[in-house]
Amino acid sequence: MAPPAPATVRRGYGPGPRSRTAGAADPHTAQRRPVVEVDDLRHGGTPGGADPADIRPGAAPRPAGTPKAVGIVWGLLILNTLGSSGAKTILPLPRSLIQMVTMGALGAAFTLALALNLRLRIRASAFVFLLTLLLVPSVISSLQLESGFGALFRCTRLALFAGTLWLLTRWWDGGLTFVRYHIRIYFAVLGTVVAGLIVSPGAAMPELYGGRLVGALWPLTPPQIGQYTAVITGLTVLLVLGRRTDRAGAALVIVPSLVLLALTHTRTATLGMLIGLTLAIGSLVLTSAAARRFFTWSVLCATVAAVGFASALRAWFLRGQSQENFTSLTGRANVWDALLAAPRTTTQKLFGTGLSDKSFGGLPIDNSWLAVYHEQGLMGLTLVGAIIIALGGVALLRPPSLPRACAIFLISYVAISSYTEAGLGDASAYLLHLALAASLLAVPAGAAPLEAAEVPRRQHRIPRWARR
Repeated sequence: MAPPAPATVRRGYGPGPRSRTAGAADPHTAQRRPVVEVDDLRHGGTPGGADPADIRPGAAPRPAGTPKAVGIVWGLLILNTLGSSGAKTILPLPRSLIQMVTMGALGAAFTLALALNLRLRIRASAFVFLLTLLLVPSVISSLQLESGFGALFRCTRLALFAGTLWLLTRWWDGGLTFVRYHIRIYFAVLGTVVAGLIVSPGAAMPELYGGRLVGALWPLTPPQIGQYTAVITGLTVLLVLGRRTDRAGAALVIVPSLVLLALTHTRTATLGMLIGLTLAIGSLVLTSAAARRFFTWSVLCATVAAVGFASALRAWFLRGQSQENFTSLTGRANVWDALLAAPRTTTQKLFGTGLSDKSFGGLPIDNSWLAVYHEQGLMGLTLVGAIIIALGGVALLRPPSLPRACAIFLISYVAISSYTEAGLGDASAYLLHLALAASLLAVPAGAAPLEAAEVPRRQHRIPRWARR
């Protein structure tokens, strides 16, 4: 009889011919190794449901999904930026209580973000890096205490704000997750405005603000409400064009938001939304048929509205003001001229006078660039300009896509609003909009390349008599 054939060792996974050796288990009861197809490995699958890092030594794990608690962190950041001063509410809320809630929300956001990212895994971000550098002139000028001890408190707030964003960069992957957080949370904030309007219409549209809509439950000013409605309206329109949401759900957000925007009579928010949407949709025209159709119909409707409702639109924009008052931007130009004419030392020109409540001579500055110059000097002005230029430059270099269009909308809106609104030099909703744009422009963190799975070699059939 011929000698027995040597045992055949089969590479790869799956059952195959096995030899009986001394002390070997019964082949009929031996545990078989799991079968894993080569295609599964190519698409990120793992044998037996193991972690992808177990495929080969030193392989980095694939990026996990965004935890739901990250949305809570984003909501706490939004709560912190709602502010503590505004219209009179139905139930009087002490300003100290509101500040305690907003500052507590920021502390909770930082703590929760740290708990979610204990290993401090962060991603490089030019936006957050420049925002962190903005702390330098803020601290240098605030230490002089020209604006009081509140300046140091605001520096601490800005540091926690930037630190929370650093912790969240781990989940910035160029996706639309944070866009949905943004829309849902601000829509909930606007829900409180609608509730206040229903409960007390007189308090929600007081004569002190010229009959414009304000927050009657939480002290929100008309520009704030206009900003929130314009941003979520623009983002929702872009999601519809990108087929990332259904039209019924989008209408549930867009229609009430436009009604609230009209009730606030906020010209800056309206122009920022229209111009931002024009630029964002224009970036999709070459690659999206839906964007081309929407752009065409929008131009036709705008032309008809400009011709047929010119007088009504003009009356809405004037808000009952005289031409002179409208030209001076409701008295803002007078404050700007006084701020620029005020004498300053060399240190104040370079680093500013410290973080304050964005006012000069008891009047609001209402201009982000002049507010930064006043509080953080030329150094702060340079850093804020670098933030806008860096985000805009990266957006222009990205290929056309829906996240890029959303980022272009946000950057354009903030750039336009900065002319009549302050907030780019401190923790504010405008910086959150830019942070959202930075998350949309982030390059997705790709999984480490897997080694090519070894394909089992074809084995020749061994006759039964040889195996015996």
